[in-house]
Amino acid sequence: MIERRGRVEGKVAIVTGAGSTPGPGMATGRACAIVLAREGARVLLADIDRERAESTREIIEKEGGTAAVFAGDMTEAADCDAMVRAAVEAFGTVDVLVNNIGVAVAGNVVDTSEADWDRVLDLSLRTMFLAGKSAVPVMAAKGSGAIVNIGSISASRGGNYVGYAAAKGGVNALTVDMAYSHGRQGIRVNAIAPGHITTPLLYSVTGVTPETEYRQRLAAASGPLGTNGDGWDVGWAAAFLASDEARWITGVVLPVDGGAMSVTPLMMAPGLRAEPPPA
Repeated sequence: MIERRGRVEGKVAIVTGAGSTPGPGMATGRACAIVLAREGARVLLADIDRERAESTREIIEKEGGTAAVFAGDMTEAADCDAMVRAAVEAFGTVDVLVNNIGVAVAGNVVDTSEADWDRVLDLSLRTMFLAGKSAVPVMAAKGSGAIVNIGSISASRGGNYVGYAAAKGGVNALTVDMAYSHGRQGIRVNAIAPGHITTPLLYSVTGVTPETEYRQRLAAASGPLGTNGDGWDVGWAAAFLASDEARWITGVVLPVDGGAMSVTPLMMAPGLRAEPPPA
């Protein structure tokens, strides 16, 4: 039997937003970084909060992986350039970029402030544009690379987060256009659209804990599987899209949502779920 190598063995990856909000659960950026390291990549952990990124590095190194930390503000072009330089200086190149930074502020088009709109678009979309702008030339120079943008199903269904929905819709469009523009340079660009996953950020925003009824209600309403997703589900999807196993996949937005996008939300509510037809 041929021994299986890690999906991204020998590759160098950058993960933005690789730290984690304090609290229970697994954050998407941290999960992406850990899974990529487990699958053989050397990972640059980029985050505005060095301490949070260092916590991720400690986890990776305790498992025998290799990681380094870069602290910077990825809404600034100079910091994105420095981030890519740090990866090249530490590990020699950049093969994979996972764009994970994002923030959500509740509100519709009437009650969302201009400041909140600008903040959400800057963190959730501008960071991906600038990180790609810095990383693509390195990838293009060697004729290969993979970019994974973390979007959301909020781009395709309502939820009273107008800025976040607009930003994540922009992520989808950015992904497709980058895939078109840089495919002949050997660069694949895909996105992941997580559903209602449980993460430390969700718990901190809602003020609930994993033991409350909220988690059960979220699972019941999340999709056909009726289970909770978490950061690990996003991490494993990102590792696949970053790997050579996905060598002929580009310009795709992959839902990781327990099937939520395949159903009408009302039909998942308790007592209203449609039963299968008789055999």
